[in-house]
Amino acid sequence: MTIKLPSPVHVVGGGLAGSEAAWQIAHAGVPVILHEMRPVRMTEAHKTQGLAELVCSNSFRSDDSDLNAVGLIHHEMRRLGSIVMEAADRHQVPAGSALAVDRDAFSGEISDRLEVHPLVTIERGEVGGLPPADWDNVILATGPLTSPALAEAIRGLTGEDSLAFFDAIAPIVHFESIDMGKAWFQSRYDKAGPGGTGADYINCPMDRAQYEAFVAALIAGEKTEFREWEKDTPYFDGCLPIEVMAERGPETLRHGPMKPVGLTNPHDPAVKPYAIVQLRQDNKLGTLYNMVGFQTKLKYGPQGEIFRMIPGLENADFARLGGIHRNTYLNSPRHLDGALRLKAMPRLRFAGQVTGCEGYVESAAVGLMAGRFAAAERLGSALPPPPPETALGALLNHITGGHIETIDAGPPSYQPMNINFGLFPVVGEAPRDANGKRLKGKEKAVARKRMITARAKEALTRWITETGA
Repeated sequence: MTIKLPSPVHVVGGGLAGSEAAWQIAHAGVPVILHEMRPVRMTEAHKTQGLAELVCSNSFRSDDSDLNAVGLIHHEMRRLGSIVMEAADRHQVPAGSALAVDRDAFSGEISDRLEVHPLVTIERGEVGGLPPADWDNVILATGPLTSPALAEAIRGLTGEDSLAFFDAIAPIVHFESIDMGKAWFQSRYDKAGPGGTGADYINCPMDRAQYEAFVAALIAGEKTEFREWEKDTPYFDGCLPIEVMAERGPETLRHGPMKPVGLTNPHDPAVKPYAIVQLRQDNKLGTLYNMVGFQTKLKYGPQGEIFRMIPGLENADFARLGGIHRNTYLNSPRHLDGALRLKAMPRLRFAGQVTGCEGYVESAAVGLMAGRFAAAERLGSALPPPPPETALGALLNHITGGHIETIDAGPPSYQPMNINFGLFPVVGEAPRDANGKRLKGKEKAVARKRMITARAKEALTRWITETGA
């Protein structure tokens, strides 16, 4: 007896969101056609044709599901069978308290698993303009580098320009070129994370004179010139170029990616560095290290000169210099419904950074939910979104409703957002101590985070039980 399969769902874009969406759809028993334009048409940022290629950092950030919102969304995605989290866990590299991955092995596994899945068809080539009318269930997961033809078609449907911002890429250094007579291994406060030892970052110290000269060079260095239509594009604050941060004040970097706290220089323990540059392992072999927080729009020549001013990197051999590209995202609260469908054309559903979420994990998480919504719809049912008390629900609420109260009051205020505890519903009063006194300061903040994450885990369990998700 032949079992008739449902019609396929089409997913456009083979990044983190599209790959996760395709996996979730196929896992639900629905055929899926995944469209990826690379290598037929490459982008400004991608280097390979692999699915789920990581084009910026190799870090998925904190894996602490009790005290960190990112760690919590990791936990929720694992519970829902995320291919992205499975591959990340299998190919993690040491990164202190963060979950970082060997980017090539990570992308390779996801590509391989999707290519051999019997319900997944991968088609290489650009989808120019709107998908054909007979594609009645489509997920657009084209990311921040949506092709011009498709972006123009979306603008035609929404009646306004999509919003855009610049995203900058940090340089990667060959480990063997780092002077470990000046640099040293240590995580802040010696904190060990998944797969780590507590000595997972390379630290390069600066004294005050070195720091001030470095900041001056960053500000004076020749930058990428923007085209006329790009000049008013804002940056996302979570991924500011290092030189833009430097321009905000001479001490900005010391209180950001170059803060000298929780670290002791074993080469000169008595002297506290004025600032510290950290590098994080970028591949499992440990041959490549990523300059943490050093996204940049400096031109290639000045990059090499300026970054070699850093003690320990005087002879740095760069496997990749930094770069910059323009990201595009929708005013999603205005244009998407609660299941991520475009109100003007409900056969189209959006996922990933094009919705205005920010970050690898968040993009994959929205892809996960878009895939599940699309599969349920194809199977003739409706999947309610996760409760807003969960990380997934909080992120979806931000995307589809977080700015409803402001979008008609002038220019759109919707901005890209990482998952954070500010997106969750408020919790009750934090517990008191053993003597019944109200907790204050850090103890109060920690207690509240634990309350939020405990509540989220319980809510996700109930949602899974009630919906069969």
